[in-house]
Amino acid sequence: MDPRLTRWRAETPAAAAGLVHLNNAGAALMPTPVIEAIESHLAAEVRCGGYEAAEAAAPRIADCYDDVARLVGAAARNIAVVENATAAFALALSAFDFRPGDRILTSRNDYISNQLMYLSLARRLRVEVVRAADLPEGGVDPQSIADILARKPVKLVALTWVPTNSGLVQRAEDVGATCQAAGVPFLLDACQAVGQLPIDVGALRCTFLSATARKFLRGPRGVGFLYVSDAALADGRAPLYVDMRGARWLAADDYALTEDATRFENWEFAYALLLGLGEAARYALQVGVAQAGERAAHLAALARVRLAASDGVRVLDRGGRLCAIVTAEVAGVPAQDVVRELREWGINTSVTSRETALLDMDDKRATAAVRISPHYYNTEKEIETAVAAVRALAENA
Repeated sequence: MDPRLTRWRAETPAAAAGLVHLNNAGAALMPTPVIEAIESHLAAEVRCGGYEAAEAAAPRIADCYDDVARLVGAAARNIAVVENATAAFALALSAFDFRPGDRILTSRNDYISNQLMYLSLARRLRVEVVRAADLPEGGVDPQSIADILARKPVKLVALTWVPTNSGLVQRAEDVGATCQAAGVPFLLDACQAVGQLPIDVGALRCTFLSATARKFLRGPRGVGFLYVSDAALADGRAPLYVDMRGARWLAADDYALTEDATRFENWEFAYALLLGLGEAARYALQVGVAQAGERAAHLAALARVRLAASDGVRVLDRGGRLCAIVTAEVAGVPAQDVVRELREWGINTSVTSRETALLDMDDKRATAAVRISPHYYNTEKEIETAVAAVRALAENA
């Protein structure tokens, strides 16, 4: 076994103990340094108090912002640490003063919570939600976005880079370039991308980028971050409900925003999770995100080939570029039952249902699918074990 893989698995306690964890698109297994960072701060809070522990950890907390920023090619001033990716996305949306008739341009493969936010804005503020056309092979067509921007005014373009329900990687850089040329802000959901795809916000040309710690970044649940571009900061973009972390109260009827992205943060923090996020960013940088993503995508491609060759199994992934998320349907066996059976055999996967990706799943004529999402610390043998288990369930059906 490659010495690096041996080390990665040794630093992943559950994997070292034999768990086949193929649910990294849900919540990856945290490596030991991340676990230790969280537990160490919790112990400090027990020992000396929550406020006091945070004050003592101030230098390490500052380092977390630097490391998260390095992960996406930004500066610490551009990073806001928030509760999760959905909260980050909502905060970015709230920075726009939507009015009746304003248009949000998105794709047919957007994350469910994002689509629900658009629909909520449409219902409450009569915002129009416009969905660009897909390419024949799957994924948003950047030319469709360009054509729509040329025909009608658009307030915001919002895109999910990697949808939760398939291995599709959408052409975010092309969309970003189109938005920049048209002078339209671009909000990018990188929830499933961070940790498996190299991210350079400059190349993406995004105004905002939202992400989580718990997925391919291998951080803890309950924390994420929002990248806020210098242009957005200079324009005075801020959340609708700013709190004392993000602004100073100057007079009875006046306040001033902080100069950096902390204007999008709340004053109250789960500092143990923030330190876990920072450690996860450092760990990812040491492993190498490009290397990690390539290996994870290789394992996913192996799973697709093996599953596609299995009787009674239909692989659902479509797109010109696919990543480390595999979705498949087992004829005659509900996806929930497949996931439950696999878990009893020590194999973690998850279910993606029609309700979480209504447009895409209807296009594929699917109601639910098993989602298999390997990462770089998984092995080819684990993929073969999982595929053999799925194949056995299909044969028994």
